[in-house]
Amino acid sequence: MSQTAQSSPAPKEAHRFPCPQCGADYRFEPRQSKLVCDHCGHEEATEQGDRTTAITELDFKQALTDQLPGAEVIETRISICPNCAAHITFDADVHAMECAFCATPVVTDTGTHRLIKPRAVLPFQLAERDAHEAMNNWLGKLWLAPNGIQKYARKGRKMDGIYVPYWTYDADTKSSFSGERGTVYYVTKTVMQDGKKVQKQVQRIRWTPVSGQVSRWFDDVLVLASKALPKAYTDALEPWNLSALEPYTPEYLAGYQAEGYTITLQDGYDEARGHMDNVIRRDVAFKIGGDRQRVHQVATIVSDVTFKHVLLPVWMAAYKYRGKSYRFVVNGQTGRVCGERPWSAWKITFAVILGAIVATGIGYIIAMNQ
Repeated sequence: MSQTAQSSPAPKEAHRFPCPQCGADYRFEPRQSKLVCDHCGHEEATEQGDRTTAITELDFKQALTDQLPGAEVIETRISICPNCAAHITFDADVHAMECAFCATPVVTDTGTHRLIKPRAVLPFQLAERDAHEAMNNWLGKLWLAPNGIQKYARKGRKMDGIYVPYWTYDADTKSSFSGERGTVYYVTKTVMQDGKKVQKQVQRIRWTPVSGQVSRWFDDVLVLASKALPKAYTDALEPWNLSALEPYTPEYLAGYQAEGYTITLQDGYDEARGHMDNVIRRDVAFKIGGDRQRVHQVATIVSDVTFKHVLLPVWMAAYKYRGKSYRFVVNGQTGRVCGERPWSAWKITFAVILGAIVATGIGYIIAMNQ
């Protein structure tokens, strides 16, 4: 299914911003919210749009039928990592780089891809050194991790700042339901217990048919639009404060990479609908009330579906250690860390032996005191 509008190709976007003083590349500095030149120190304020008017939703049906305005479509150069299938966005003058998701060398192709343009961006709030500190603190708590990978990570290897693509969906829903309300009550029964007759309270449930309607407006249901990272990783980075989204301008991407989306708009919506259905089912159970609920049927009408493509900030480190890749990701807004847990075989063996010694010692002390 097409994801772009019927329009003339949009110009290629490069995420390089040369410093007017020395010509070196600017970098977006999270702590100052400025473009900073690391070569000569020159700074320039970023142009921020009016959040209340600029971050508007796009019509879902128009996008599915290729009828988005031409300004909402972008043409960019993307190569697919041969190892993890991440879609890496290349600047115009970059021909090769290392995949930030798995540390595999990636060479650009010559083709271009037409994508729905990002509508909003959540700027990085953590600088690279802060992300390194968060990752090192997380690794420090993994006692069973190999010493080698902890030392390797702490050597200061560069972390990659990646803008990861997401879809957000808004929708108005009205649901009709049928079910049953359960009311708990107790009856007294005489039962035999230890050869004697005793009275016991036994729980019963009285079920009453119930039907009705519930309504809910869903705002910014967030769905990952990438397959490069395991969903367990990105889920672990939540929550995101989407109220801090800024209208998209390419200046925010200066010095960072951006991944192209690989989850289609329709597939993202299907996942969002699953989330909506779960929330609606909870609403129905609440509306049924009582002590217990049975939901037999829910019929939902969904209208006014809109969406936007947003970019969220992630610091990432991919290390190859003894032939295996390890990935660590840090929420670029909150500093929350997730990653593949490395295990040290000798540490696990030592822990097992130590545990056995401790258990034997405790057993010996108990035996001596009996």
